[in-house]
Amino acid sequence: MLVGYIRVSKSDGRQTLTPQRDALLAVGVEPDRIYDDLASGRHDDRPGLAACLKALQPGNTLVVWKLDRLGRNLKHLVTLVDTFTSRGVGLKVLAGAGAEIDTTTANGRLFFGIFAALAEFERELIAERTRAGLAAARARGRRGGRPRKMDRSTLMMAMTALADPQARAAEVARRLGMTTTTLYAYVNGDGTVKAAGKALLDGVGHPVAGWVP
Repeated sequence: MLVGYIRVSKSDGRQTLTPQRDALLAVGVEPDRIYDDLASGRHDDRPGLAACLKALQPGNTLVVWKLDRLGRNLKHLVTLVDTFTSRGVGLKVLAGAGAEIDTTTANGRLFFGIFAALAEFERELIAERTRAGLAAARARGRRGGRPRKMDRSTLMMAMTALADPQARAAEVARRLGMTTTTLYAYVNGDGTVKAAGKALLDGVGHPVAGWVP
């Protein structure tokens, strides 16, 4: 099944979707399977594209007039194509520099494979930067992850709340703006204090790594 997506940047009438729509209809896309947007490609909020991506099913082929109608930039385009690959969705581009892309042909699958390779390359770069950042943080005596949030008054509220047999730890943690793991680092499920909590109440620093006020 073919699914189409079309977009123009202006909604003031100076541009029209008609040429793109006609091009998609000419290659067999059904009128009710064409999604559209009147928005700049730089905007994240494109309801037509969101609906189009949601409608795509394994075995479908997404048809666009040009690549610049689909992606905000190269990174966004690579991410989309990687998603299509993982979902078993094809891509066909009708015009412009990407007109060779048509996963129903051998050459098109080759171009599609190049995009998949670029997506993998991007993921590896991100992973490498993350590892390097964590290593640098460890060298400065810091650990990765989000900072913990607990102070003396918050701890006392947690103890009082959990002392209620009807209280749920997850809900208490949510109300206090922390994870359940952080909550349990200081108190038990019945509201009694743990060693880390006792040290905090006694004013002996903040023994849980990564704590910030």
